Amino acid sequence: MKRALISVYDKTGIKDFAHKLMDLGWEIISTGGTYKELKKAGIDVIEIENITDFPEILDGRVKTLNPYIHGGILYKRDDNSHVKTIEEMNIGPVDMVVNNLYPFEETINKADVSHDEIIENIDIGGPSMIRAAAKNYKYVSVIVDPKDYDKVLAELETDEDTSIETRRYLARKVFNYTAYYDALISNYFNQLDNVQYPDYVALGYKLQQGLRYGENPHQSAAFYREAGKIKGTIANGAKLHGKDLSFNNINDANAAIDMIKEFDEPTVVALKHTNACGIGSGDTLLEAYNKAYECDTESIYGGIIVVNRQLDKDVAMEISEIFIEVVIAPSFTKKAMDILTKKKNIRLIQIEGIKNINNNEIDFKRVSGGLLIQQKDSILLNDEIEVATDRQPTKKEMEDLLFAWKAVKNNKSNGVVLAKDKATLGLGAGEVNRFWAVENTIERAKGKVKGSVLASDAFFPFKDSIEILAKAGVTAIIQPGGSIRDKEVIEEANKNNMSMVFTGIRHFKH
Repeated sequence: MKRALISVYDKTGIKDFAHKLMDLGWEIISTGGTYKELKKAGIDVIEIENITDFPEILDGRVKTLNPYIHGGILYKRDDNSHVKTIEEMNIGPVDMVVNNLYPFEETINKADVSHDEIIENIDIGGPSMIRAAAKNYKYVSVIVDPKDYDKVLAELETDEDTSIETRRYLARKVFNYTAYYDALISNYFNQLDNVQYPDYVALGYKLQQGLRYGENPHQSAAFYREAGKIKGTIANGAKLHGKDLSFNNINDANAAIDMIKEFDEPTVVALKHTNACGIGSGDTLLEAYNKAYECDTESIYGGIIVVNRQLDKDVAMEISEIFIEVVIAPSFTKKAMDILTKKKNIRLIQIEGIKNINNNEIDFKRVSGGLLIQQKDSILLNDEIEVATDRQPTKKEMEDLLFAWKAVKNNKSNGVVLAKDKATLGLGAGEVNRFWAVENTIERAKGKVKGSVLASDAFFPFKDSIEILAKAGVTAIIQPGGSIRDKEVIEEANKNNMSMVFTGIRHFKH
């Protein structure tokens, strides 16, 4: 007679599965709460202590950690010495293990959960048991996902056993599952002691959705969600309308959300290919939208719009006039939804807590053969900024300088932004030469440069950029400073009666 050990936290479908196993002639052994559930359901089940001849102890911390269980799982059925040992020690075989683990992930995501409760939800016996069964998949079936019950039963009903291919598939799921589970625990303990760069890095991500393709149609792709409830992220967004997001949609949306977090007043970010093509702030969201749109009325086509206030009908009407791939907001009014949902393909994403800043986030960048890890760039300014020139910026210039600094922070380097009246006039991003970035930004501003300010994500290596900015009519500049040629850059600004502010902090984004 074949024998299955069933011990599950998630009891979805387990009674039906156990009933069918029993009907197929399997003997079932079980533990604790699962034993009681199966017994109550009229299933002929044997309590595990009748197999181990040892009671569950320490409030259930020890129940399956026993040679009568692990021996029955791990012995090789075609190894005579293994079979002899099992027979001599009167250990019965365990041909199937059905187990899922204590809900550690759900526990750490609970509000006001105590450390003691978290520790009690670290499963020990379960991982040991399913890893043992997965290691011995040549002979033993192991199920950790209720979705696999029907697949296993279909093979048992037809062939009286699972195929080696199915057992290997089940084993693979076990090792993926336990790796994720252990990563959650590892990361929890690292966070307890604020360890950012441990000796060994375990990443815990769960499949959220398959994607039609990656950056290009010939690349396959999928989207994985980081463990935990991280507020204000695309991973926690709710799609209210439209097709599923693509790889590029998700990547662009993530960049746009990072940008909008920098702003407190009503703000709109229009974005394309992870770079802003327009940013505007105003007293109302409609004013902010018009500023963002006017920055570049062409590049916004087919882009992403993200706002930091409830999106109302006035802004929705403006958006409906052009082709936009994705609109992201903390919420939408009913009238805005009525307007925008008339467009079949537009994606509407609601992200509650969109302004939430996750200061403890870590950035990962995959390189061939390795992984770069760094703190997220969550600082905007140092405690003090320094006016490096003879002329102080006016109050109006300082407002625009700070707006431009927020706008340039998350654009790709080399990045510069021209701004006026809390609206971007031109943006330069991703250039290999800062002078080119400045030159292109002036051109993109299309004659609106006079009286504007400029932000640069890093220092100016030469005075040539200052010369063309002065000639175009820029009156103030904000930049990190720190170049060996700062003196000549400042002198050029003074020569043209420009104000220049040094932040002392750089915002490269590669």
